[in-house]
Amino acid sequence: MTGCVAPSSPSSHDSQSTASGATSLDAAIAGPQRSERARARDVYRHPKETLAFFDLTPTQTVLEIAPGGGWYTDILAPWLHDAGHLYEAQYISTSADLSAEDRPTDAAYLRKLAAAPAIYGNVVVGTLHAGQFTGFDAHERFDRVLTFRNIHNWIKDGQLDANLRAFYAALKPGGELGVEEHRAAPGTSLQQMIDTGYVTEAFVIAHAQAAGFILAGRSEINANPRDTKDYPHGVWSLPPTYAGGDADRARYAAIGESDRMTLKFVKP
Repeated sequence: MTGCVAPSSPSSHDSQSTASGATSLDAAIAGPQRSERARARDVYRHPKETLAFFDLTPTQTVLEIAPGGGWYTDILAPWLHDAGHLYEAQYISTSADLSAEDRPTDAAYLRKLAAAPAIYGNVVVGTLHAGQFTGFDAHERFDRVLTFRNIHNWIKDGQLDANLRAFYAALKPGGELGVEEHRAAPGTSLQQMIDTGYVTEAFVIAHAQAAGFILAGRSEINANPRDTKDYPHGVWSLPPTYAGGDADRARYAAIGESDRMTLKFVKP
């Protein structure tokens, strides 16, 4: 089943608040729609620098893949509200024990959007399953497709190549795919990538190129040289997950969030 938050008609007061809050990327990042917990991660996630590297502008039509709880939605929705368009595709794993038609979307995420129509009322939400979008027409519609820390899940699920082909088809010619992912050391095996959540840059680049993309740039915006990538619970040992609980928590907090590649690809 596809979830969709329909465009709304906010009050004049709400419209003025939204417009003033979306005049710049800085304003969207500083907006009150973002929780203190979300803001605390800016030091690791560098949203302003990352979106600038992906060449985003507030007039584009943007598709974010697998938004999770909406960390980037909280920034993109107000920024694109007035002059652009934001689409969100919730990822449905092929391992889910339901038919494709009956798999639920993330209800908490949809409730969050519905609760603040002045900010999120223009966001269109669909799904991505086995390389197929539902909920909106995706053929050559988007200026940008963005995905943050999801590649490892698609490798494990056997859907990376199908998803990359779907992203290629969804982009307009000249459009860009922006990827942020936990970065493994060169030479890491496929099974190690699946087990640890860290993926090599070479692996991502090779599979994106196989889907038709051209590598347009790399950035060290989200690099973390303190990350040694050798933990008992893989990348999930680090914040914000702390999969090991209190074991070595102070050590992991001092390391911070994972070392990440930030890549952009273009559709010719």
